[in-house]
Amino acid sequence: MLDHAPRPLAAHLLFESRDLDEARDKVARVFCPHRLDTVRGRFHARQHHLPGEKLSLNYIEYGAKTMIAPGALRDFYLVQIPLCGGASIVNGGDRYTSDPGRAAVLNPHRETTMIWEEGTRQVLLRIDRAAMQSHLSRQLGAPASAPVTFQGALDLRSGAGAALRRLVLWLVAEADDGAAPLTGLMGRQLEETLLSGLLDAHRHDYAAHLGRSRSAPRPRHLRLAESFIEAHLDQPITLEDVAEAAGTSARNLQLAFRQYRGTTPLAFWRDRRLTRAHADLIAAAPGTRVTDVALRWGFAHFGRFAESYRLRFGLTPRDTLRAALGPGYQD
Repeated sequence: MLDHAPRPLAAHLLFESRDLDEARDKVARVFCPHRLDTVRGRFHARQHHLPGEKLSLNYIEYGAKTMIAPGALRDFYLVQIPLCGGASIVNGGDRYTSDPGRAAVLNPHRETTMIWEEGTRQVLLRIDRAAMQSHLSRQLGAPASAPVTFQGALDLRSGAGAALRRLVLWLVAEADDGAAPLTGLMGRQLEETLLSGLLDAHRHDYAAHLGRSRSAPRPRHLRLAESFIEAHLDQPITLEDVAEAAGTSARNLQLAFRQYRGTTPLAFWRDRRLTRAHADLIAAAPGTRVTDVALRWGFAHFGRFAESYRLRFGLTPRDTLRAALGPGYQD
């Protein structure tokens, strides 16, 4: 059973606790002050911590489904690689889910809120912001004018993302075998390799400057369709409406979404509305009701909304609202 399996970085235990306040304080000492609330399940937290010069390797589990709201991380980037479970991530304008095939990469200059699923276990790479900026400048051959901003989830299933995951887990395995992989000259070189690996594996706003093209450009009619959908998320639209706005046929539009997005236009529209509803629930003010948020984003059938939301984010809209409002929440 996974519950009895050895945890990564087990020799580097920072704390183990069933007390929410103690866990929040201990984690904050490595990362930053944050809000930590349980949504459901038995809370049993632990963190393992292996420091390096520019980054640290960490392992964290909470047991329960938890909401974590640190705001802006400020001083560090955070790569979260789920070993099991996953999380719903809001980092600035980016909203996505992580799982064992997709890592979360949190930008320090954007506000962050997360909900970790019950039973989630993650290896986390904390990267000093100044070190990342300096490394990026060296790669560019000139000072970087602004902090690098990573975009969305990092695909760990193939290519450079899979290679980065293997490197991180190899370092963990080395530490578990009693080595000190982040010390000395080799440790410094491995840290540089991790920073380069992240820049190489993930989408970010300096990709073009580093001489890479991340993906084939979207066709014009797909860009127009996505813009139309984004502008009409709170309104009822049909496939024909989107096709007309994009200046193409419904069939061509379906093919474009299948090829470039792996979905259909209306499924893309529904997913974007769910994402907006999720963001509103996480940032809810006292007095907010789930039905108000659902109606705001065009979900009139509350049962279907709740089920689609649960499948997308791993918990119900009511659970998200309860975690956001804390003890003051009332059904």
